Amino acid sequence: MQYIQLNDGNRVPMLGFGTYKATAEAGTRSVIDALNNGYRLIDTAAKYENEAAVGKAIRESGVARASIYVTTKLWRENMGYEQTLQAFDHSLQQLGLDYIDRYLIHWPANEKNYGTQWQQANADAWRAMETLQAAGKIRSIGLSNFWQEHLEALLETANVIPAVNQIEFHPGYWQPGLAAYCKAMGIVIESWSPLARGKVFGNEVLEDIARAHQKNVAQVCLRWVLQHDAIVIPKSTTSERIKSNLEVFDFELSAGEMTRINELPEMGFSGELPNEWPDKV
Repeated sequence: MQYIQLNDGNRVPMLGFGTYKATAEAGTRSVIDALNNGYRLIDTAAKYENEAAVGKAIRESGVARASIYVTTKLWRENMGYEQTLQAFDHSLQQLGLDYIDRYLIHWPANEKNYGTQWQQANADAWRAMETLQAAGKIRSIGLSNFWQEHLEALLETANVIPAVNQIEFHPGYWQPGLAAYCKAMGIVIESWSPLARGKVFGNEVLEDIARAHQKNVAQVCLRWVLQHDAIVIPKSTTSERIKSNLEVFDFELSAGEMTRINELPEMGFSGELPNEWPDKV
């Protein structure tokens, strides 16, 4: 496993385990499987409705809590100061934990749904997260799906620079402008949907590169994300794939291969845009 240091000094794994749609007993089993195979970063969210299943898996895995980095997220309907504090307490109770390693705003408030108060809504949620971090209940605070315009507005009042921005980032849609801005601000990018909802499979460029390294396409995509200095959180409920997704630290893509993947035409884009408040996620 490789680690990356965040701007708050915390050191976290660069490859984690996503749990979107991993609910109930199947979700618990997949997280236990992931932890037993060596994953130490587990990503969940209040909206996923699986925080209880994730917490159960952590307790039953036998892996020390101190070595596991748990991420959960504030849903977009709870953006006020008091609402954020309440939502956090609920997530903590669902997980059955004493603290959360990383808490993210899942989607930014925007003009479409908050009118002229969208900036204040984000600021209020962030202020609550700063309070929770200062109290030791959260190790790192960050964002998810924030575009530069939302980040710039937030930074006008923020006392703490976000540690992470979790965004859609995969071959065929990797938001290079936003990624560059975050890097310049010291904010680490974290990739969700790294396999482009399965659209990467069958791509000739990716298959060609995979053959050259005796790897599969999924491993090439995950390696590509890592070489962009981004955290990546693939998800799977299949034991074989859970293990296979970890096998990405024994090879390296060349500069030419990185460029070929960077230049792939759009594919697998979710269509989920921060200013449209998607119904999904």
